[in-house]
Amino acid sequence: MAGAETYAFPETHDFSSALIKARASGANVLGFCGSGIDLINIVKQAAEFGVTKDMSVAAMIAYTNDVRSIGLETAQGLKLTECYYWDLNDRTRAFNNRVKDKVTLWPNMSQAGNYSAAMHYLKAVMDMGATAAKADGAATVVRMKAIPTDDDVFGAGRIREDGRKIHPAYLFEVKKPAESKQEWDVYKLIGSTPAEEAFRPLSERACPLIRG
Repeated sequence: MAGAETYAFPETHDFSSALIKARASGANVLGFCGSGIDLINIVKQAAEFGVTKDMSVAAMIAYTNDVRSIGLETAQGLKLTECYYWDLNDRTRAFNNRVKDKVTLWPNMSQAGNYSAAMHYLKAVMDMGATAAKADGAATVVRMKAIPTDDDVFGAGRIREDGRKIHPAYLFEVKKPAESKQEWDVYKLIGSTPAEEAFRPLSERACPLIRG
């Protein structure tokens, strides 16, 4: 790592000094550990200061709606990881087709996670019975961990002993404007990480609820 720079949160709107330092560092990649409006601002300013001509920008937390706010002309080439994308496979496309006419913004990884959690909870309730699930929330959680997860947004997976949802993660690159076929066509897949490698292993756990 060539260097690191912290910024005041949430007061910072001007990232120019940090971007100038990053460009002067000689690093090939600028990694940004912020999200939301901070991510939008720094990607726009990186393009404005010409940083993206010399460095590849990688976002630690980014969503499709962030990319659309930035615009493909500016965001093109941005690297990011999400566990869900509407155009990833037949199942994600089927899910998106069911909901897209009911929403203004197409679901991103966060909304997909809410859907996945709700569906798996309901699957556990159906398995053990609504009365039993209502009577014992802890038992419902145990049952949710015992049943493999499988839905149209994340595919097959599981809930680990510490409560971590395990499923694959994907590395995307933001498309160039000429590569995009419609307004939500913003990513191209460039890599993937298997479910068991995508999250911190239990051997490095810090959760006090896990013993042994």
